[in-house]
Amino acid sequence: MLGRPIEGAANSYGWQRFFGGTLFQRIDLAAQIILMGEGGGLALWLQSPQGGGLPFVGMMVIMVAVFYFLLILPNQRRQKKWQAVLGQLKTGDKVTTSGGLRGTIVGLKDDAVTLRVPPDNLKLEVSRGSVVHVNTAEEGKSSS
Repeated sequence: MLGRPIEGAANSYGWQRFFGGTLFQRIDLAAQIILMGEGGGLALWLQSPQGGGLPFVGMMVIMVAVFYFLLILPNQRRQKKWQAVLGQLKTGDKVTTSGGLRGTIVGLKDDAVTLRVPPDNLKLEVSRGSVVHVNTAEEGKSSS
């Protein structure tokens, strides 16, 4: 089923050419040239009409750059900003944890914060990493 073309479809440059013998012939040729180093090695293969690997390498470089600038770099910036926010926590800040607890910070340690949780004024110690939202004391005063 996989090897038969769809009736009525144009197959001159379609999936048959990509999955046909030319792709595997190029891979085999590239492996031979790289491993055996025949007549110039990799540079000759990139310039030969059969090899043509330079456009592929260029597209891969462009794809990696796009992924880096659109996905990885913004996430790193967001993570740095959040780490700075967690580093500036102080007593009196109102926070929400990943478990849904809302409380006021009454104590700080290197890797943990102590929260006072209403209505019974329980004191709970949670890790700094579990804090997902911060309302500073100034924000709370200005909004009321």
